[in-house]
Amino acid sequence: MNKKTRLVLGQVFFWLLITLIFIYLMFPFYWATVSALKTEQELIQTPTSYFPKELSLQNFAAVFRNDSFLRGLLNSTIVALSVTVLSLLIGSFAGYALGKMRFRGKSPSMYLILAMTMFPQIAVLAGLYAVIRTLNLPAIPSMILSYMIFTLPFTVWVLTAFFKGLPVSLLQAAQVDGADMMQTFWQILLPLTAPALVTTGLLAFIQAWNEYLFALTFTSIEPTARTVPVAMALFSGEIARQEPVGEIMAAAIVVTIPLVVLVLIFQNRIVDGLTAGAVKG
Repeated sequence: MNKKTRLVLGQVFFWLLITLIFIYLMFPFYWATVSALKTEQELIQTPTSYFPKELSLQNFAAVFRNDSFLRGLLNSTIVALSVTVLSLLIGSFAGYALGKMRFRGKSPSMYLILAMTMFPQIAVLAGLYAVIRTLNLPAIPSMILSYMIFTLPFTVWVLTAFFKGLPVSLLQAAQVDGADMMQTFWQILLPLTAPALVTTGLLAFIQAWNEYLFALTFTSIEPTARTVPVAMALFSGEIARQEPVGEIMAAAIVVTIPLVVLVLIFQNRIVDGLTAGAVKG
């Protein structure tokens, strides 16, 4: 087998592998979309069909007539945006301090922040719920504070690495021009961290938007504060007589669209943020 034949076979196997991975990753989204567009009769028939015989929007209409789902969308938006803004605000200050300042205990602080990401949610759920019940906090502020336990360490860690990679000459030039530490942070360094802010902010938003365990627990006695994952899990349906599969799939599509739009809008910033600091120079 000559070199040219091996090269062609390598290309064929490569694109075959890419195609299989693409199908494997995209099939759940395709199946959710197809199921959402099927009628109730077609959903329960056997054998199942991979293409809808009749396109129907009744599942989407039922979803948008569901008050609990619409309220869940609003609650999820409030919680996710609050978590994102607070994580970026606190994380940027912490990243600036850990990346550019010298103080005693900086290395132990970094290791402590990293260790906070190692605990699974279920390990801290009981104790956290007891604290929240003792403080008598409402469900939405409880979820915001709880989600930051997991989003803030990641945000601090990434932003610290990003601030550390910024040249020291920027700080020195700002000091020569008479800027203090806060002016240097707000006016010079923070705008340069836009890729990292977008990346960490988007990941924090996605985690808060999709979180289910804490939301289910904290809203158990306050149903009006349920976020959209909990509302979908407790979906009773409007049209389906049994399990409302079509409506659940339609709700999943509606919930996924904002995340897809955000990723498409900020995709260039995300790549810059993820690769920042990979090459020094």
